[in-house]
Amino acid sequence: MLDAISNFFQRALAEPEQRDNQPLTLELATAALLCEVMRADYDKSDAERAAMKQMLINRYHLNESDVNELMALAEAEVDDAVDHYQFVSLIKEHYGYEQRYELVALMWQLAWADGNVDPLEEHRIRRLADLLHVSHSDFIRSKLSHAPQV
Repeated sequence: MLDAISNFFQRALAEPEQRDNQPLTLELATAALLCEVMRADYDKSDAERAAMKQMLINRYHLNESDVNELMALAEAEVDDAVDHYQFVSLIKEHYGYEQRYELVALMWQLAWADGNVDPLEEHRIRRLADLLHVSHSDFIRSKLSHAPQV
């Protein structure tokens, strides 16, 4: 697994023009937190996987094969992680408040990708928003702005 991570880093770092000047570890940390939301309800739907893939392509300007590998690495990292500290601390260190808020917004988009938000997904997003130091009012604002309009 370490070889896979190392190879991914080397390949992506060799093509800096495709990246948005963000350290690759931030991409992995972001993908890992999105994986946490996706698996919170114990049902990783195809719709959620597709939504996550598109989010990572759009946010980090990676090609599809790199995103597939990033998602696989993120899922493996989440499976091996004891807690969220390593992911959250890296994001807090490198992302400003607006970027952390945008990440919470992506979490809500991902949770709604399959048509409904499970209470376990909402709980996980709330917990991650707290750890990312996103205010409760912004957590609610993001939740309401991504809920389907009835």
